Amino acid sequence: MLIGYGRVSTTDQNPVHQIDALVRAGVAADDIHIDKASGAKASRPKLDLVLKIARKGDTIVITRLDRLGRSVLNLIQLGAQLQERGIGLKVTEQGIDTATTEGRAMFGMLSVLAELQRELIVANTKDGLAAARARGRKGGRRAKLTAQQIEQAQRLYDEGQHTAQQIADILGVKRGTLYGHLDKKSVGGRPRAAKPSASTT
Repeated sequence: MLIGYGRVSTTDQNPVHQIDALVRAGVAADDIHIDKASGAKASRPKLDLVLKIARKGDTIVITRLDRLGRSVLNLIQLGAQLQERGIGLKVTEQGIDTATTEGRAMFGMLSVLAELQRELIVANTKDGLAAARARGRKGGRRAKLTAQQIEQAQRLYDEGQHTAQQIADILGVKRGTLYGHLDKKSVGGRPRAAKPSASTT
């Protein structure tokens, strides 16, 4: 059985050219399912339906690969899923048919490219972190307090003359940021600070 699938990006686009191409490929009009979805994260209920009703020995027919997958990786995952289930995939405009050796080879090439893309992303991330470390920076958020400010904050906190909020205000940070830099053993272990007198402010 041939099952046709198509997708248009917005409700304003007309899928008739995809439908015509699928019919010419031998798909019955009643077996053609069209999604109207834009963006990689948009839901595709018709594709979900196609994947649900397809059985071993069936072939899903599309006009172009970008009509099926949200990304190369997603496309490869769908291709592997269909292959495991014994379902074929035919792409009319790109001459891909997984029922043939050439078609399976094309999917193999796409798989290699997807893996290469992933490895390049990982490598670039590592290079970026290494370059940052070489310049004295570490990955993640930069500390909002300097070592001198942390020492001052701890001293003011231990003296008990200022509240945590007052110390945070002095240093120009949020109270949560202040607590994140204080010695954890000292937090909550000091007497409650009284409001500072006018002479101490």
